[in-house]
Amino acid sequence: MSEALMQGYIKSEVLDGLASIEFYHPLSNSLPSRLLSQLAEAITRAGENDEVKVILLRSAGERAFCAGASFDELISIQDLEQGKKFFSGFANVINAMRKCPKFIIGRVHGKAVGGAVGLASSVDYCFATRHASVKLSELAVGIGPFVVGPAVERKIGLSGMSELAINATEWRSADWAHQKGLYYHLHESAEEMDQEIAALIERLKGFNPEAMKQLKEAFWQGSEHWDALLAERAAVSGKLVLSDFTRNAINAFKKK
Repeated sequence: MSEALMQGYIKSEVLDGLASIEFYHPLSNSLPSRLLSQLAEAITRAGENDEVKVILLRSAGERAFCAGASFDELISIQDLEQGKKFFSGFANVINAMRKCPKFIIGRVHGKAVGGAVGLASSVDYCFATRHASVKLSELAVGIGPFVVGPAVERKIGLSGMSELAINATEWRSADWAHQKGLYYHLHESAEEMDQEIAALIERLKGFNPEAMKQLKEAFWQGSEHWDALLAERAAVSGKLVLSDFTRNAINAFKKK
């Protein structure tokens, strides 16, 4: 495994009823399979911990929130099984968030690309700054947002998801994402955002955990088949990534 794929971390801390889960990678917080697996595990553990009342998902740094999947790992895929396993990374994180019995608060401080839009769509309540523009770039490299598509569509509707998926090279502003319902609150600065996040978390910690669990299940009603659906979508992407078109597109992108 290359050095780039071994970099980064997932850090989970539990304090006074809050599980704070932070991810980091030096390449714009992109997420290789290793980190995606650890992220899914951290979310599952927090959901099973009786001391945890609410979960905060965030990334480190001050620039990009997340650049999505690791292109270094993407270009190394050699067969369909590897491809399906790679694309199952975001599927497993989305399903972990979906099944988690605790509310997950999202903190999006910067740009979100590809799989990152899926993460923002899968939290239960998402805060962002005006720097948090979004893009689903998968089609531009010959794939398509098949795995994250159901989560994005659930949050902003088929029309909004289609707009992002088809116009794959154009950024949409944080205001656009806010208007579509991806972000519930939009802030001028990370400091202002963090104050609002802290206030909401304090209120949530005083609410009935069982009521929040039941409410979350109601929010996600109709997604019970996603384990199978996202696995099928991962296989579609896993096949597409082996094409000459996709390999050439990714190599061209990396040279920019």
